[in-house]
Amino acid sequence: MHLKKKIAILGAGNIGSAIAEGLVKSKIISPSNIAITRKNRLLLQQFSDKGFNSTDNITAVESSDIIILAVTPQQLNELIEEIKESLNPSKHIVISVVSGVSVKQIKNHLGIDLPVIRVMPNTAIAIRESMTCISAGASDKDELDDALKIFDALGKTIVIEESLMVPATALCACGTAFFLRAIRAASQGGIEIGFHAADALFMAAQTAKGSAEMLLEKGKHPENEVDKVTTPMGCTISGLNQMEHNGFSSSLIKGIVTSAEKAGTLYANND
Repeated sequence: MHLKKKIAILGAGNIGSAIAEGLVKSKIISPSNIAITRKNRLLLQQFSDKGFNSTDNITAVESSDIIILAVTPQQLNELIEEIKESLNPSKHIVISVVSGVSVKQIKNHLGIDLPVIRVMPNTAIAIRESMTCISAGASDKDELDDALKIFDALGKTIVIEESLMVPATALCACGTAFFLRAIRAASQGGIEIGFHAADALFMAAQTAKGSAEMLLEKGKHPENEVDKVTTPMGCTISGLNQMEHNGFSSSLIKGIVTSAEKAGTLYANND
């Protein structure tokens, strides 16, 4: 599949850059059909060197069909004020990856009736392995297909109710950091029991990858796979119980809940 529409990514920070890289790797669009902007224009040169169309916000909007808002919640209102006069309801689709901002809030600030799709990917989108959550209002269901075409090429997608987008931010976007920290901790344990740092990190990361793939491919509950490696009086159950005594599961659960609570307040002072 080749995407015929042109895309503008407004805000080439970590997630905006990851989306751009993933799109090119997916081969559904060429870099010349992706316009990229960033407040610090000096940082755009790296994108120009890769064939992207590095430009300003207004030019990017006017030359594109799909507008991806990838700025921080604190920058969103200023960006909307800058571009809203250049948006064409009969041409443009707006996709927002801005944390904690609802479709209704964006439409209210735009002051025009055009499709807005809310999307929450994570940084694994750069390697086409994102878990991306997508939602849209009833009036924008047709445009939802365009968003799915883009993000299906960049990993796995799930369409959810918008009321769940803030929790999705905590589980999938913030969750990347949580799982990376768990892998880092496992590698540090590997160092302590005798492995060199690089070897320990490689072994821990591949073990985590294999564990996740078993769940995704077999569709089973994690505890089914845990039971296969926990034998009576064995070393695995001994290690697991020690982790649980120190709050392993409860700490992860509490971290996700705390992140969700924080995500819900990120845009509150800007509305």
